[in-house]
Amino acid sequence: MRAVSKSAFGLIAGTLLSSAFSIAPAAAADVSACLITKTDTNPFFVKMKEGATAKSNELGIDLKSFAGKFDGDHETQVAAIETCIADGAKGIMLVASDPSAIISSVQQARDAGILVIALDTPLNPASAADSTFATDNFEAGLGIGKWAFATMGDKAKDAKIAMLNINITQPTTGVLRNQGFLQGFGIDLGDPNKWGDETDSRIVGQDVTAGGEEGGRKAMENLLAIDADINVAYTINEPAAAGAFATLEALGKNALIVSVDGGCPGVRDVKDGVIGATAQQYPLLMASLGVEAIGEWAKSGEKPANTPGKDFFDTGVAIITDSPVDGVESITSEEGLKLCWG
Repeated sequence: MRAVSKSAFGLIAGTLLSSAFSIAPAAAADVSACLITKTDTNPFFVKMKEGATAKSNELGIDLKSFAGKFDGDHETQVAAIETCIADGAKGIMLVASDPSAIISSVQQARDAGILVIALDTPLNPASAADSTFATDNFEAGLGIGKWAFATMGDKAKDAKIAMLNINITQPTTGVLRNQGFLQGFGIDLGDPNKWGDETDSRIVGQDVTAGGEEGGRKAMENLLAIDADINVAYTINEPAAAGAFATLEALGKNALIVSVDGGCPGVRDVKDGVIGATAQQYPLLMASLGVEAIGEWAKSGEKPANTPGKDFFDTGVAIITDSPVDGVESITSEEGLKLCWG
């Protein structure tokens, strides 16, 4: 696992991770860029906008921001792309609500000479964008899986695992986190492109949460009805983890809970012992590096390079826990609170 090291932590903390781009503010004169997110209320996207705004101000790039009225508002994103094309933007950073349906609009932008960078969510197909800046979600799951396995020690061979996912459509991000966790825990995968076909008896069951606290409560109730002795819970995100914990606490039960995201409430839950470990991702960094890439594209026509060995630009992940284990590099909740969002 390529976890974030202590030295990398210091760079991320200052939002100064080494980048493949370096442009002076003067080079960005008359350059405009667009940021299009799913909503403007989700803390993840608020932090993304913060990073894009700060970097645009630093480089002298004119940034225009757009967002859907709600998560899944595809039509507003299509209209935003049309506006960016008409305005002569040099680049668009897009968190697509519908990674497949948006393809024709993205192609129109690229045909107009606009650099299109997918942030956080790859398009379908990913090659429809010029580049993708995102978390390695399989690696995020792998890290918390390895941590849980090491923390369980000898009890791992008899673990009873609840898998709390996002929804039944199995979006790519959710599949990657799920399969990464299982592999990290030493469980053989079936088809790595979907969850639910594994045969390991340690998996009590798979349920869905819609990524919310109430969904986490209900999913945990459902899985405890299958096996009341669940002692490990994988959760798609930290709100789902909080819901799972609430159900366990109400029933007087304990389980080792792991999650993914790294928002401030989730990191505080690590500090408070609700979550054992979470994998933190960096939306501010995704957007700030995206702005740098657009500036470089405007100056030289050079597109951003992928991380070696990957088909996207990996913006990093750190395992956050206050109970470190050998073999899994991690940072503390106090360090994570300096980097969190929301």
